[in-house]
Amino acid sequence: SACASHTPPPMTRRLLLVAACALLVLPLACNRKQTEPSGPAPFKVALLTPGSIADGGWNQAAYEGLLRIRDELGAEVNHQETKTPAQFEEGFRDYASRGYRLVFGHGFEYQEAAAKLAPTFPKTVFVTTSGSTVRPNMAPMVFELEQATYLCGVLAARLTKTGRLGLIGGVDLPSIRSTFLAFRGGAEATKPGVSVREVFLGRFDDVGAARVAALALLDEGADFLLHQVNDAGRGVFQAVQERAQRGATVYAFGTNRNQNEMAPNVVLASAVLDIPAAFVEVARRVQEGRFQAAPIRLGMKEGIVSFVLNPSLASRIPAPVLQEIEQDTARIRSGELQVPRGNF
Repeated sequence: SACASHTPPPMTRRLLLVAACALLVLPLACNRKQTEPSGPAPFKVALLTPGSIADGGWNQAAYEGLLRIRDELGAEVNHQETKTPAQFEEGFRDYASRGYRLVFGHGFEYQEAAAKLAPTFPKTVFVTTSGSTVRPNMAPMVFELEQATYLCGVLAARLTKTGRLGLIGGVDLPSIRSTFLAFRGGAEATKPGVSVREVFLGRFDDVGAARVAALALLDEGADFLLHQVNDAGRGVFQAVQERAQRGATVYAFGTNRNQNEMAPNVVLASAVLDIPAAFVEVARRVQEGRFQAAPIRLGMKEGIVSFVLNPSLASRIPAPVLQEIEQDTARIRSGELQVPRGNF
């Protein structure tokens, strides 16, 4: 019939069927190719801080460390400011659930939240900067800042005219008390009978409260002040500058970061942590699969802690005192001098 004469032969029909199937499969293959990962997953690192990364000290140094991890290790990085235990936990959970390989909780206070979530996210490494809590995928990075605050105590005791020294802390944490214990140890070893008074504000971001506390200590006769109040440290420096402008011979010490330039006329020296270098070292261990679940102790011997004099005020320090500081620094670095520290 006429219809039969238009029917393709069996071989042609098979070729047409194969071609049609190929056209159907091709879009599926293209779609599958588009969804396949183009390479290894990025190395993702996050940071939780308890305060502003513009504090000129503790938190700013951590953020600088995060940026160095980005630049030196090619990591994808992110940061959150978290102030309460609930926010600590929420921040850890958020980053771990999004596949971050490493999350830093910047402070002693992050331990509990990290320990709670670590078992739920075994592929994420949690690192707290202070503390003693260890889990298979969690460890503290312990900065031996006590080695430098001890030297602050030695210098203050050698130079004090009143025999009274002051310490101002933010939140009352064992890690902060430990640095105060070392300062007191250095001062009392240098001048037995020296008075060292400490005050805690209960927070790290109240510049006004820090200024008031510093003025109160100065009114009591303290002529050297060391702070551990992060962002509020500006208030301590303001108080000391005000008294210096009125003719008093009073000085302050910077902490955690070189703060000599924040108030160069009154900050005699700083107890400094190279937090960025420490962050990069720990991140590299995680990236290369060399992380070990044990406290990571970093001090003068490792080049992370240092005592930095303010060059513009160094001429006010007698040569024998400078020599004593240099000798004590060498003894600490070699391990001969073990400075006092808290049990945490």
